[in-house]
Amino acid sequence: MKRILAVFLILALAASSVPPLKGTAKTVIYPTNADGTAIKDSNQCVIDYSNAQDGYVMVKYKESTKKTIKAQVETPTNNKYTYTLRHSAYEVLPLTEGNGSYKITVYLNVSGNSYATVVSETIDVKLSDQFAPYIRPNQYVNYKASTKVVKKAASITKSAKTDIAKVKKVYNYVIKNYKYDKKKAKTVKNDYLPDLNQIYKKKKGICFDYAAVMTAMLRSQGVPTKLVIGYTGSVYHAWVNVYSKKKGWITGAIYFNGKKWKLMDPTYASTAKSSKSIMKYIGNAKNYKAKYSY
Repeated sequence: MKRILAVFLILALAASSVPPLKGTAKTVIYPTNADGTAIKDSNQCVIDYSNAQDGYVMVKYKESTKKTIKAQVETPTNNKYTYTLRHSAYEVLPLTEGNGSYKITVYLNVSGNSYATVVSETIDVKLSDQFAPYIRPNQYVNYKASTKVVKKAASITKSAKTDIAKVKKVYNYVIKNYKYDKKKAKTVKNDYLPDLNQIYKKKKGICFDYAAVMTAMLRSQGVPTKLVIGYTGSVYHAWVNVYSKKKGWITGAIYFNGKKWKLMDPTYASTAKSSKSIMKYIGNAKNYKAKYSY
């Protein structure tokens, strides 16, 4: 897997941040809007931070161009998240490091590896809820009510009476029905974004795809979910983390055997058929070093 796949995900469940679903399989889609009440606008691009308290900003590059457009979100801890923007449509960029000052900058490629600043804005963010960034769609986990994996999540979680039961249902579904795409891993570009409907149709993907599918399924079932990226050993990888009221944050974890919490990376578990050796590796939190969360 190329290191450029370093674009990725953590998964967090936080029942306290959303209305209880009482065991139903009701699809929950939290909105993302560009309301226009707080913006930084240039002739080429607009940054809409009207709903920054809900853990996201909306960015749109207005002019038609064949040049590469990048957006960078600098967090309160000086971590820098870089996104590739598409043209003429708003994209949702999450604010995932809590309260504080975020700097959003859009760059246009001028030649080679050189970029010019198009527009920039620094905003002070006070989240309405600590889990707000992890219950909505964003550029990396892009879904709506009609997305196939969202409908599948509603179907397979009908009998789930708790959020943890939903996690188990979604986890088992993904590792049993999706295959790792080795060819895609060798050819994927560094600005790749998962198309959840295509992944559902092909039933295979790279680590980024696995995590994006699970995150979309769980968020759409009212389960707050982080997407995080980091290292396993010395290799960039994507995995999911889980939050439980009883256990708190469990790094790289999913409830998987009905009896115990296990650190469970869905890509490794699927590829290795949940062998004892791989279960031992992914059960050790020291093997995971998070770098980004989405």
